[in-house]
Amino acid sequence: MNTSDTRVAIVGGGLVGSLLACYLGRRGFTVDVYERRPDPRAAQAERGRSINLAISERGIDALQRVGLLDSVMAPAIPMHGRVIHDTAGRLTFQSYSASGDKAINSIGRGALNATLLDAAEATPGVTVYFDARTTGYGLAQNSLAIARGDALEVVHADVVIASDGFGSAVRQSLEQEGRVSVTTEQEAYGYKELTIPAVDGEYAMDPDALHIWPRGSSMMIALPNPDRSFTCTLFWPDEEFAGLTTSDQVMEHFTRVYPDAVPLMPTLIEDFAENPVGPLATLHVDPWQADGRVALIGDAAHAILPFFGQGANSGFEDVVELDRCLDETDNDWALALPLYQQRRQGNAGAIAYLAQENFIEMRDKVGSPAFRASKKVEHALERLLPGKYLSRYEMVSFTTIPYSEVIERDKRQRSTALATAAGVGAVAVGAALGLLARAARKGS
Repeated sequence: MNTSDTRVAIVGGGLVGSLLACYLGRRGFTVDVYERRPDPRAAQAERGRSINLAISERGIDALQRVGLLDSVMAPAIPMHGRVIHDTAGRLTFQSYSASGDKAINSIGRGALNATLLDAAEATPGVTVYFDARTTGYGLAQNSLAIARGDALEVVHADVVIASDGFGSAVRQSLEQEGRVSVTTEQEAYGYKELTIPAVDGEYAMDPDALHIWPRGSSMMIALPNPDRSFTCTLFWPDEEFAGLTTSDQVMEHFTRVYPDAVPLMPTLIEDFAENPVGPLATLHVDPWQADGRVALIGDAAHAILPFFGQGANSGFEDVVELDRCLDETDNDWALALPLYQQRRQGNAGAIAYLAQENFIEMRDKVGSPAFRASKKVEHALERLLPGKYLSRYEMVSFTTIPYSEVIERDKRQRSTALATAAGVGAVAVGAALGLLARAARKGS
């Protein structure tokens, strides 16, 4: 098939859309990307909106396949574990891996998007249009209604891929046509971003960690930025946000709940007042494609909660799988799109579940002695059974094992780990059992 004769329209030039353009352009397709925003490389970022994220193995794999890993990761900051802040200001470090040498990577969303847009525009056959807002999609003609300033134009494509996020205009049009069903699980939680600036040009806290202030039903986290600041994010029940209406209430609450953070946040009151509260929701869509001519990808197909750091990573993995399906079908979109959905839809459901579970772990469990003891046992088993036992966290963050297989493998190994360990000798088993006994005592 002569791919240059096929025109692909990508709706959305964010992280997933711009990476997808790189992949499809390399395959020889003619690719037009329609992005509703002004060029983010020139425009100021939206205040208080997700300015950094964590890239781990799945994202790394996707970037490496198209030669973008070095340029993307140059400003990234590795985080080898999490630091837990209790209400007395005491700190506890928890490694992400048994070896201690594996890390997730904090990176600015804006910087990542800029690098991917540069790469997309440098790819032959790819054109990116900014200030081009998609207002609707028609399946019959495979057409997009694009608003550019005061003008509205209709563009046609052989294939349309919607990477326009949670509020996808393409998905909404398909839903109105009765071609997809959408279920939204809205959490009674929201998020708000704050800042811990650099102190005398240096980080105010350890930058080699994701910082967590777990408080039972709520939490605050902080990720390091290249300018040596930290972006803090509050994940609170809606009523907690609604209950703080004055500066005095905000300061009293933070002084009581996050006492060690308050001295590091000189703009706390301003940030809290000015930065918006964003909603938290999980999106389930079925199907992801229609007639082999239009498909959803990334958050447009499966927006998830941000509590496993897998939003961008899973979207990038969608791109890899779609590229693989095009390989296997000789670039036949009518075959590739249903195959892409078949392979990715179950995994999207799995990471949505895992993200919900990890929210509970992060806000409720990470600060408890029982949890810390259980992690020591997990890491001991990983060292005892290399390659045979991997924690759920390691499988999600440091491998490309499909998410659905992560859940099944985690269930199996939790029930069989000690029995398997028996084959490596009584001394090793004794050590593992000793750790388990100490964990039980600490958790009682």
